[in-house]
Amino acid sequence: MFYPVQLGSIHKPVKNGPPVPHELKSKEEFEKLVESATEVRVSRKGDRAKVKLRTKAGLYTLSTTSEEADSLVKGVKAPVVEF
Repeated sequence: MFYPVQLGSIHKPVKNGPPVPHELKSKEEFEKLVESATEVRVSRKGDRAKVKLRTKAGLYTLSTTSEEADSLVKGVKAPVVEF
């Protein structure tokens, strides 16, 4: 039996999926966005660290060394959560 299929209804993009984090490439970008952060998370693995900024606009991440993450997070007004 043949069932007609509407091609437009099969492959619709997901609009309400989880937000995709934006990767920051430099410390300067991080310093601009940290002013508007509502929360800062630091996850460490060995000598590497990933610093995540939650803002109203979205989630931003910066991969760096553990020592550099410490210096970036000093003096941040938003609450800092360590993982």
